[in-house]
Amino acid sequence: MSILIGGSDAGQVFLDPRYANRHGLVAGATGTGKTVTLQCLAEGFSDLGVPVFLADVKGDLSGLCQPGKPHPKVDERVEKIGIADYSQRGYPVAFWDLFGKLGVPVRATISEMGPQLISRLLELNETQESVLTLVFEFADAEGILLVDLADLRTTLLYLADHSADLGTGYRVAKSSVNAILRRLLMLEREGGKSFFGEPALQLSDFMQVTREGRGVINVLAAETLILSPRIYSTFLLWLLSELFETLPELGDPEKPVLVFFFDEAHLLFKGAPKSLLEKIEQVVRLIRSKGVGVYFITQSPADIPDSVLGQLGNRVQHALRAYTPKEQKAVRVAAQSFRENPALDTVSVISELGVGEALVSTLQNKGIPAPVQRVLVRPPSSRMGKASAEERKLQIERDPNLRLYGTAVDPRSAHEVLTERMKAMQAEQDEAELKKRAKKAGTTPARSSSRQSVGEAFLKSLARSLGSATGQRLMRGILGSLLK
Repeated sequence: MSILIGGSDAGQVFLDPRYANRHGLVAGATGTGKTVTLQCLAEGFSDLGVPVFLADVKGDLSGLCQPGKPHPKVDERVEKIGIADYSQRGYPVAFWDLFGKLGVPVRATISEMGPQLISRLLELNETQESVLTLVFEFADAEGILLVDLADLRTTLLYLADHSADLGTGYRVAKSSVNAILRRLLMLEREGGKSFFGEPALQLSDFMQVTREGRGVINVLAAETLILSPRIYSTFLLWLLSELFETLPELGDPEKPVLVFFFDEAHLLFKGAPKSLLEKIEQVVRLIRSKGVGVYFITQSPADIPDSVLGQLGNRVQHALRAYTPKEQKAVRVAAQSFRENPALDTVSVISELGVGEALVSTLQNKGIPAPVQRVLVRPPSSRMGKASAEERKLQIERDPNLRLYGTAVDPRSAHEVLTERMKAMQAEQDEAELKKRAKKAGTTPARSSSRQSVGEAFLKSLARSLGSATGQRLMRGILGSLLK
């Protein structure tokens, strides 16, 4: 069974699931039909029993959970393509949301994401990234968890205040720590606070199949998330990295175990340092053997680095407009990425395609790209457009993942451990000071002191390091009466 993409003058055009893990590209200008193509591909994989992950940046893909509506133009296209078994039906959909409003909450821990991705998220320079790396090394050495932003903040300041006592390996500059703390505050304002925490997402919950044998389509609500492009792209890159690290080697299976659609893919590569680009290239190249297909959705192939673009074997190119020299160059790049078809002037056709038309080349026998064809994309079986608020709510309430991830948990982690450590240090120092004073005065020591404790100084320093009254109010909310 293959996935029907659409019809051409030469007949119907399919995507062979044996080569679906060789990755792909869906490109085209805004309004040319990329979303509908993505919807059709997601349906096709689901029908094959392949779970799908995609980000819904406009909200239009939420309609996947509902059957399509009859329309004369749909009937006309079905007849023109020659689809004999077309029916309109909804698909099994799981809604997810980093903010927990339009889907089941998605969380990860600071430890799981690691210093490199956190540094990209915070846009740190090399010096600041080295400080962050020391934080992770310290946490590993001490056996303490870095779960949320409070853990990261507390550990940063702990190292800044006590690096001299911890040895030369943990010496950090307070100026670098303060710069990172300011970045953390900015991240919290963008919504990053709700993402880091427990219970953290188990990737196996993204890879479910229904009793009827259809793959679940995981839809990440990204209408708000896309307004914070660093969080959006870093989260999706983390998902890819986690899949790569946790899934077993499969070679070339008959069909993928998961297909991952990366919408607005240009955000992944924009401003990424060379080291990160190399990691992305490595993940894309090697994750194929884990049975995962990655499909990038963007306006132009020029948005994708050549080292990654060369690995995308299945390609769907919608219309591109060429009014400026830069746009004309992008059209030539797109045309040159296809296997030539003598019957098509690819450069000219790209600018002539109508809405719902595309140039398509997929991998055929032995993984060889087929000659490019002009294709009329099939209509999806599910609804084209948004699900209503009531329909989405009902879908979320039925999702068993809601019981697993619906309520946040605050475990004992770095923030609690280091705060307790500072209180214990304070108690010891107070006790020693009281005994010393009592010995000099020849009296019995009292167990109180008006001197500011080490723990209080540490916590107040933490609040000051946020650099604003807003930051201090935030810390008071987290630490409660400890700062009083």
